[in-house]
This record gives sequence, structure tokens and C-alpha cells, in this order.
Amino acid sequence: MTTYPGASLLTLACSLLLFACTAYVGRCRIKFAIKAPATSGHPQFEIAYRIQMNTLENTVAFLPVLWVFAVNTSEFWATLLGSAWWLARVWYALAYARDPKTRGAGFGLSMLCFAALGLGGAWGVLRGLLG
Repeated sequence: MTTYPGASLLTLACSLLLFACTAYVGRCRIKFAIKAPATSGHPQFEIAYRIQMNTLENTVAFLPVLWVFAVNTSEFWATLLGSAWWLARVWYALAYARDPKTRGAGFGLSMLCFAALGLGGAWGVLRGLLG
């Protein structure tokens, strides 16, 4: 059986990142007295909520391409690109929380990593089908 420790560790790290984003929303909900199910109110709460939702949306797309790349192309490169994606998403979240106008670089880097994983994964699958 082949193991994928890097991709597995990144999957766990994504769960931790999602948990941290959820906790940040919860802290802001308490701090600014935003009662559930409201998703608007104080601007900092809205920023926290968008960070959480954007991170969730991107993670749902990221995990499949990470695993397709790891299984069909290279576990090493999946780990390297996936780690860069994860760090970029942390950068994005921290920058967005400080000043939403500064989130672009983290977002851009995460999208480059996502594209590399997606294209590389597709290449690996096609190579397997044709080879």
C-alpha cells in the first residue's frame, strides 16, 4: 500500500485552518454581539465571516486537486505545492483580518498553487490513461 504522509498532513492542516477560521468568527460574534443566525453587523465580524467562507470554499476545491496530484503525479510535489497553498491561505486570512485591501497577494499565490495542482493532477491522470 502506498502512503501519502504529506497530503495527509496537509488535509489535517486544512481542518485546523478551517477550525481556526470558525473560532475567529465565534470570537467576533461574541465580541460584537452578533446573534445567530445573523451574518452581518459589525464590519470586523463581516470580515471574519468572509474569511471563513472564502477559506471553506477554497478548501473544498483544493483538497481534491491535492489528492489527485499526489496519487497520479508526485506526492513530493503535491506536498510542496499544497504547503505553499496552505501558507498562502493563512497569509490571506491574516491580511484580510488586518485590512481587506491587502488580501490580494495571499489569494493570488494560493490560486497559482491551486492551478499547478489542478493542471499537474490532470496531466498525471491523462498520462496514466494513455500510458
